Amino acid sequence: MRLQTESFTTEKNTMAAQQQSQTITSSGVINQHLAQSTHQNITYSKGMSTKTSVISSQMSHLMNGQALKMIENDFLPSSFDDLETLSGKSSPQEVEKAKEKYKALLEKAIKKIKSTKGESSKQIPSMLNRVYDMIRKAWEVPTYGHELGTALCNTLRTSGGLDFLLTNNTDDEQQFASAKLLEQCLTTENRDYVVGNGLEMVVKSACVCTKNSNSVEHSRVGTGILEHLFKHSEATCSDVIRLGGLDSVLFECRKNDVETLRHCAGALANLSLYGGAENHEAMIKRKVPMWLFPLAFHNDDNIKYYACLAIAALVANTEIEAAVLKSGTLNLVEPFITTHNPSEFANSNLAHAHGQSKHWLQRLVPVLSSKREEARNLAAFHFCMEAGIKKQQGNTELFRDIGAIEPLKKVASCPNAIASKFAAQALRLIGEEIPHKLSQQVPLWSTEDVKEWVKQIGFAECATNFSESRVDGDLLLQLTEDNLKFDIGITNGIRRKRFTRELQNLKKMADYSSRDVSNLNSFLSNIGPEFCIYTYSMLNAGVDKETLRCLSDEQLLNECGISNSIHRYRMLDSIRAHENTLGTSFEENIDKSLDVFVSYRRSNGSQLASLLKVHLQLRGFSVFIDVERLEAGKFDNNLLQSIRQAKHFLLVLTPHALDRCIADDDCKDWVHREIVAALQSSCNIVPITDNFQWPDPETLPEDMRAVCHFNGVMWIHDYQDACVDKLERFLRGDSPVSRVGGKSDCTPGTPSVCQKPTFQRNHSNMSADGSDGSKD
Repeated sequence: MRLQTESFTTEKNTMAAQQQSQTITSSGVINQHLAQSTHQNITYSKGMSTKTSVISSQMSHLMNGQALKMIENDFLPSSFDDLETLSGKSSPQEVEKAKEKYKALLEKAIKKIKSTKGESSKQIPSMLNRVYDMIRKAWEVPTYGHELGTALCNTLRTSGGLDFLLTNNTDDEQQFASAKLLEQCLTTENRDYVVGNGLEMVVKSACVCTKNSNSVEHSRVGTGILEHLFKHSEATCSDVIRLGGLDSVLFECRKNDVETLRHCAGALANLSLYGGAENHEAMIKRKVPMWLFPLAFHNDDNIKYYACLAIAALVANTEIEAAVLKSGTLNLVEPFITTHNPSEFANSNLAHAHGQSKHWLQRLVPVLSSKREEARNLAAFHFCMEAGIKKQQGNTELFRDIGAIEPLKKVASCPNAIASKFAAQALRLIGEEIPHKLSQQVPLWSTEDVKEWVKQIGFAECATNFSESRVDGDLLLQLTEDNLKFDIGITNGIRRKRFTRELQNLKKMADYSSRDVSNLNSFLSNIGPEFCIYTYSMLNAGVDKETLRCLSDEQLLNECGISNSIHRYRMLDSIRAHENTLGTSFEENIDKSLDVFVSYRRSNGSQLASLLKVHLQLRGFSVFIDVERLEAGKFDNNLLQSIRQAKHFLLVLTPHALDRCIADDDCKDWVHREIVAALQSSCNIVPITDNFQWPDPETLPEDMRAVCHFNGVMWIHDYQDACVDKLERFLRGDSPVSRVGGKSDCTPGTPSVCQKPTFQRNHSNMSADGSDGSKD
C-alpha cells in the first residue's frame, strides 16, 4: 500500500501534467504516455501468474539501443520525419508517396517479425513496439491521418501481421506488445477480422490488462481494446459482455488516470449505441447509469462528453428510461452542451480530428427522435460537430446516406431552443435548407406557427382546421377535449389522446416569460416537470408566486382547471413547504426524507464526491449531490432545504478545501454555508478526508468550528471498498460518529480513521482523485 504523503501528491500532479501529451488511434481516441522514470517497474499478469521485472535505466537503454539498431538496419528507418512533416497543406501526391512507402516498410517488417525464431525472438516485443510507433505517427498526421492510419492497418491485416498478433504470444512481454499494437489498429475491417478469428483471446487479454494493478499503461491498452470491440454489432457486444469486458470497464471507472477514463467513457458510449435492447438490459443490471455519473462529472471534457453521450443513448430506449433517470446522470447533459460550442469542442482535442464513422453516426440518428429533450439536445450537438468535420473532409454526403437530414430538419424546426439551434447549424454546414423555426415562446405563436407545429407532430390533415379556426399560441395552450372533438374535428378518441400528449409535452418545454413575471413556472417545475402543464392556466387565472399561499384545493380545481387531485395535493404540500423554508428556523423538526447530502469543493473534490455518490447508491442510500453549482454563480437556497432533509452530511475534504472558509465571517463561501446548515440541522456529519490537513480550529469562523471535532473516514483510493464499508457502518449506526469536545483521541486535524484495511485491494496507481488542489 502506498502512503499518502506530500511527495506522493507531487508525484500525482507530475503524472497529471505528463498526461497532456496526446496521440490519436484508429477510433480517434487519445493515447497519452507517462514519461519513464529512472527505474521502471513493469508488471503484467497472465492468468494467475505475475511477472515483475525491474530494469536499471542504463541496462534498459543499452538493450533498447541494440534492439533498435537491429530493427533499423533491417526494415525500419531511424525516424519517421517525413510523416511528421506532412500537414493539411501537403499535396495528394506527397500523401500517396508516404502511404506507399510505409505500406512497403510495414510489409517488410511483418515478414521479418514472422521469420524471427529461436534466441532472436526475444527481440520481437521491441520490433512490435517500433511498428506501433510508426502506425501511431501515421494516425497523428493532420487531415490525412485517417487515410494513412487506415492504409497501414489494412496492410497489417493483409500481410499476416494481425494473425501474428492473435496467435503468437509466447510470453507476457510479447503479449503486451501485441495488445498495444492491436489497440492502435482496430479499424472497422480489422475489428471484423478479430471478431471472426480471435475475439475470445483478445477480450481475455484486454481484461488481464485491466487487472494489472501497478501499470497505468496496461489499463489504457486494455480499456482501449474494449472500447473498439464495443463498436461492432449487437452480437459482438453480447459476447464481449459475456467474456467479462463490461465488468472490466466498470471496474476501471473508479480509476484516476485520464486516458483510462476516456477509454471507459468511449466504451460505454459505443455499447449504448451498438448494444441494442438486450445489452441495454445487461447494462442496467450492472448499474451502468450510476457509474456514468462520476465520468459525466469529471473535469476532463472528453470523459464528460462521451459519458453524457452514453446516458443520452440509453435514455432514448424507453424500456429502461426509469432506471436511467434514477441515476441522476441525465441531469449533467444540459450543463455540458450549454457551456460548449460544437466547433470549438471538435478542435479542442485530437480525439475529434477525424470525426466518427458512417456506421457510428447511423446509430446516433434515432436519438434525434427521442422523447427525452436531453437526448435530442446531445444528439443535435454531436451532429453539428460532425457536420463541421465532414465539411472540412468534403464528405457531407454521408449525412444523406445515413438518413440524418429529415430528423435534423424536424429537430431544427421544433420549439426546443437548444436542439433546434444545433440542428439548424448542422443543416447549414451540410448545405441543406433550414425549415421554419418555432419559438419557445408558445403564447406568442401566430396561426401559421400553430399550423406548422400541428404538421410536425403528425396531424397534417387537421392543420387546415386549426388555421380556419384561427388558433394561435394563446388559444392552443387553452384547448380542451371538447374543443379538439367538436371544433377541430378530431373525433377519434385515441387520436385525441395522442394530440393531447403532444400538447402537454409542448407545455412542458414552453417559455412563458412573456406572461410569467413572477417566475411561477420555475416553482412548478421544481415540484416536477409534469406540473408545467398547469402554468398557463394558472397565469390566466391570475395566480403568481405571491398569491400561491392563498390558494385552496377548490380554487386549484375550479379556477385553474387542475382536475388531478394528486397533483393538487402535491402542489399545496409544496406551497406549505416553501412557506416553511421562508418563515421557520433551522431548529424546527422537519422530515428527514433524504439519506445523504454530499458537500464538496468544486475545484478538486467533485470526482471523489461523485464516486461516493455511486458507492452509496449501490448500497441502497438516497444521495443528493449538487450538480448545478458547476454552472450557477449564486448559492441556491434550495440546497439549505436539502441539507435540512438529510439524515447524514458527508463533507468531502480534499487539499485546501477549507481555506476559503478561513476568515469568512460573512459566510459567503458555499462550503461554509453548507457546513453551518448541517450543524444547525443536527445532521450526522462525517468528514471524508483525502490528502487533507485540518487547519487550526481557531482560524475558522466560530459558527463552523465544531466540524473539526467529528470522527471521519480517511479516503484511500486503492482501498476504496474498505473505506466505503466503514462509511456505511457510520451511516447505519453500527459504528457511531460522535462530536468530541476538548482534548481527546479525535482532535482537530486527526480525525479517527480505520486501521489498515485487510480487504481486497482495488487496482489503481493513485490514492486520491488526482486533482490539482486549485480553488474555485
